[in-house]
Amino acid sequence: MKVARLSKRRTEAHEALEHSRITKNGQPLKPAYQVKPGDVLEIHYATKFVTVRVREVPLRMTPGVNAAELYEILSTRDDEQGGWI
Repeated sequence: MKVARLSKRRTEAHEALEHSRITKNGQPLKPAYQVKPGDVLEIHYATKFVTVRVREVPLRMTPGVNAAELYEILSTRDDEQGGWI
């Protein structure tokens, strides 16, 4: 998530996983889950939910990586109750 700029820091992404704020097929992901191209993830941010499809998973961030090409935003919706990340 950090490499794709879906979270600002690795610790922030790890906390979101620990608190079940990132799901795949309605199931919360564990921090050890290896994201694969084609995965559809729902991420619960502070005020919204974002559903993304992973296109590519680089091993690390390098200057040649364009983060916007690593995922595709499928949908966004507001969180009426407030949220986290």
